Amino acid sequence: MQIGIVGLPLSGKSTLFQTITKTHLDPASLVKVESHQAVIKVADERLDKLTEIFNPKKKVSATIEVIDVVGLQKGDSGTTQFTSNFLSKVKTNDALIHVVRLFKSDVVAHPDGSINMIRDIESFETEFILSDMSVVEKRLDNVKKQILKTQDENLKRELPVLEKCNGILQDEKSLRTIHLSEDEIKILKTYQLLSIKPMLIALNMDETQVGSSEKYLDELVKSKLSQNTKALAFFGKIEKEMSELPEGEAEIFMNEYGIKESALNNIIRQAYDLLGVHSFFTVGEDECRAWTIKKGMNAQEAAGEIHSDFFKKFIRSEVVGYADFIECGSFVKAKEAGKWRLEGKEYIVKDGDIISVRHG
Repeated sequence: MQIGIVGLPLSGKSTLFQTITKTHLDPASLVKVESHQAVIKVADERLDKLTEIFNPKKKVSATIEVIDVVGLQKGDSGTTQFTSNFLSKVKTNDALIHVVRLFKSDVVAHPDGSINMIRDIESFETEFILSDMSVVEKRLDNVKKQILKTQDENLKRELPVLEKCNGILQDEKSLRTIHLSEDEIKILKTYQLLSIKPMLIALNMDETQVGSSEKYLDELVKSKLSQNTKALAFFGKIEKEMSELPEGEAEIFMNEYGIKESALNNIIRQAYDLLGVHSFFTVGEDECRAWTIKKGMNAQEAAGEIHSDFFKKFIRSEVVGYADFIECGSFVKAKEAGKWRLEGKEYIVKDGDIISVRHG
């Protein structure tokens, strides 16, 4: 799972990247054209508790790859240019975090001359829509020609999906705003469209704005948020300083500024929700591990995430919910209480399920 952090120059996207990945970049590297990336562990108190109970040789957390996407440039007119290099890098991401600047600074001016949340968000949306429009129109024209020649049934199924998307894009709306079926999503996946990607808008504020975050978030809800779009506020400068402190000191720092949750935990939770994923666990003396899967996956598919042979040779899964296991205190007591059960391949795995796979 790969999440790209995007934003206008001087918005604080590299600050957010360093904060949530706990990396500290050389300022000189921030002006280079290479993107920065890091893999972060997903904190999960449930996994911590299971590790405490089973005392395994190792604990394996779920992970997310985070990329600080670079490539935006200043044009001759002084406005930001969305280069093909930048857009091609964004296409590989599963979801995006758009850092929007709300903090003011006499030292570091906003690249477009003023602070304007809606303008900055729309600048990205417009570029993504135009990019998608170009891809869809080209493919639509090609599909129509090929259908006349071949009468291919797959192309006939693809045509109405492309026409649907083209209509939305021509209305200057992102593909995030419409409902797409699983079949439609599969058809579009190969095109790496930008405006369809789940988006988390991260408002970068300073210490003077801690009490104002709800006002800006409410404004976004009324004007810009749609399906597969979420928003949160973070305090880049403060949280970067906190990320460099020991855990105990960081909590004191948060309390002083009235920050209820770290950017890392909040962003990961929101990203999981946007991507439609959750976690199940495997436990034992050797290892306690969190596995990230798409919501709606069945037991056989989840087993395949552990090992491909488990999918092919799946028999049944032994399942107990995390809360039930903690309440009962052991697998034996969970069985006695009827909370431990055997499930077939069609069982839909729930968030927090503890699973042991029986296979041939």
